[in-house]
Amino acid sequence: MNPSQLFKCLSDDTRLLSTLLIHSEGELCVCELMAALDDSQPKISRHLAQLRSCGILTDRRDKQWVYYRLHPQLPAWITQILDTTARAQKEQLHVCLQKLKAMQCRPANCA
Repeated sequence: MNPSQLFKCLSDDTRLLSTLLIHSEGELCVCELMAALDDSQPKISRHLAQLRSCGILTDRRDKQWVYYRLHPQLPAWITQILDTTARAQKEQLHVCLQKLKAMQCRPANCA
């Protein structure tokens, strides 16, 4: 992946925030991203599929949930960009993380 491809993949707010939240939390499922971003399942799933096809995310299935995480073979320069972008989006990310923490029944602790 080159910088142009990366920035195209992250050019949408939903894809950018989803990626930053996953980067922050390590791994999230669609329902957690729905809660954090106040968005619908089809929209979140569509954007996650795009991020997966770009090679930014990978997924794993556990029972009825699909969890997304950063692709383990991302080059270091991409992780540095995500770190820098997360600092620049600190306030917006904080709001999303608060919504995530307020989620009643997260898959990891509500099976």
